Amino acid sequence: MAVDFEKLILDLVTPLVIHPEDLLVKKFSEDETSITLQVLVNQEDLGRVIGRSGRIANAIRTIAYAAASRLGKKVNIDFDSF
Repeated sequence: MAVDFEKLILDLVTPLVIHPEDLLVKKFSEDETSITLQVLVNQEDLGRVIGRSGRIANAIRTIAYAAASRLGKKVNIDFDSF
């Protein structure tokens, strides 16, 4: 069962941002054991996506980790702005 991590992250982050047209999720690398993703948002939305003390970002990572663990992989998600 394959999981589309880009769509998963996109679906989780879209309701949080004011500028959804600037939202971009890019997959940098994927191998047998790990996946690296980068979430790019508008500068105004970066704080909304990361949250106070990183709570929202950590919640997004936890959901992605749970999906990846079923496949025996690890996920690394970086949040950044344009």
